[in-house]
This record gives sequence, structure tokens and C-alpha cells, in this order.
Amino acid sequence: MGNVLIVVEANTDGSLRKATLNAITAGQQLAKATGGAVHAIALAKDATALANQVKEYGVTVHAASGAQFEHAIVENWAPAIAAAAQAISAEWVGGAATAIGRDVLPRVAAKLKAVMASEILSVEGSGADVSFTRPMWAGAVIATVKLAGPVKCFTVRATEFAAAEKSGAGEVKVFAAPAQDKQLSTFVGFKEVKSARPALTEAKVVVSGGRGTKGDFKPIEGLADELGAAVGASRAVCDAGWQPNDLQVGQTGKVVAPALYIAAGISGAIQHVAGMKSSKTIVAINKDGEAPIFQIADYGLVADLFKALPEMQAAIKAAK
Repeated sequence: MGNVLIVVEANTDGSLRKATLNAITAGQQLAKATGGAVHAIALAKDATALANQVKEYGVTVHAASGAQFEHAIVENWAPAIAAAAQAISAEWVGGAATAIGRDVLPRVAAKLKAVMASEILSVEGSGADVSFTRPMWAGAVIATVKLAGPVKCFTVRATEFAAAEKSGAGEVKVFAAPAQDKQLSTFVGFKEVKSARPALTEAKVVVSGGRGTKGDFKPIEGLADELGAAVGASRAVCDAGWQPNDLQVGQTGKVVAPALYIAAGISGAIQHVAGMKSSKTIVAINKDGEAPIFQIADYGLVADLFKALPEMQAAIKAAK
């Protein structure tokens, strides 16, 4: 029986983070393929409220409460997750490929002496032949990997799995976490960038700007606001200091898969494409008709973004 344990994450207001729902879906697919059950572990100062949110998605949630879990410090979280995995005889331990997941899951794998696959895109096969697909070389290659060992860990690329749906069939169990590791790091502070626009990784529409903006993001922001969209940027833009790093889309930034992605003044380097090529519809706007971005775009417009974007914005406004 391949029991699966999913690590739960919360937003700063205590609400369930959407990426966790995508990880639960991956866990459900894996459990179905291996004949196991899906469990989750919620860690928080008071994990009850968070656990009650998760149980609505049909999983058994192990709630571990304690002041040490208020912030996602790896020395505190990893021992608890590893202990929970052992308590339920989990064969698989996973979570979303977020900043927290990328930090915590490798340490959990080390504690469990487990093998690990990161950023999985799909679950393939069944039983002893179950495997994952995952990107390599900035997504230029998709590898199929099969993990061997009594325990396997993984992180999930949230954009590739639908969010889990509520079923109301789960339950909450109190979990007594073991002692934490030697405290080598402490929580100092958290600076959250707040915006009236949708969160970049959760938005249905994203308007991104690249080097072609020359640092002027007014056309990008104007169109985004007209569409109720999030604003993104290429690495070149963020490296130049034109936009904050939290807007970066790409291999070393955020991975997005909105229904509509508009890339304006972006050449289409492979590192950027790796972060947005799963978008349902891609629109490219660039003065250079030979720009690589047009190779993956569903619609392409060879034009100056400073002329094209305001025209698009005006047309959308007039059509409302």
C-alpha cells in the first residue's frame, strides 16, 4: 500500500495556500496508482484551523501544533514531517515546489534516507511501475524517472496539476511532533510584497514585459489593469532593477500557467520560456519578427509595444 503524505502550506493570513491543493491532486493520483491513501501534515502555531481546511479535500490530516512551527524553519519542520511519514508508513512524501517545499523536502528526504524527484509534471504508470515526468535543461528535455527505495520524496510543479476539489470526507488527527533539530537558524522577519493585482502564480491572465520596455512598465501595467491581470517580468528587467524580483517569470523566477499570457518586449530566452510555456494561450508582441518568443506563441504581433499595448487597452475598454 503506497501511502502518500503531503506537506501543507498556509498563507500569512492562515488560509490554505493554493499550491497545496495542486500537490494534493498529485498525491491523489499517486495513491490511486499505488493503492494507498492520501494523508497530509499541517504544521502551525495552532494547526487545528489549517487542518480543518485541508480535511475538506478528502484527506486525513495530521495536525502538529507548536510555537516552533509558526514559521517554516527547516530545522523545526523536517523532523516532524519525517516522523509523521514513519508513523503512517508513508512510501511517498511530497509537497508543492514552492520556496518552502524546495527547502524542506530535501531535508526530509535526507532524514528518511529517501530518493527524491523535484518539480514533477505528471504521475505515470501504476503499482510497482509508477514513475514521474520532470523537466531538465530548463524544460528543453522532459525526463521520465522511476524512484527505487522504501521511501520516495517529491515536489510538485503546481501549474501542471489541477487544484483538488472538496469532498468533505477527511478527518483531523492530532500529531505529537518529536524534538526539533539543533537550532541553527532563527526567524528574523518576513517582508511580503502586497499588490491590488492578482498573485502572479494564481492569476488567470498575466501581462509580462521584457528588455523592450526599456524600464517603462506603464503600458504593461495599463493593459494588465484593464484585463484584471497580474504583471510579470523577464529576468533582464529584474536584474536591471526596473521591476522587483518577485515579478520575475522563468527558470530562476516563478512558473506560471495562466489562461492567457501576454509577452511584450520579451525575446523568448529559454530561461523565460521555461516559466511560462504551459500557459494555455500565449500572445507575443515584439518589434523583432525573428524573436524566439514567436516560435511558441499562439498569436504574434510584430509591433512596438508602446503603440500596440495602449491600442489594445483602449479597444478592450471600448468593448466593455
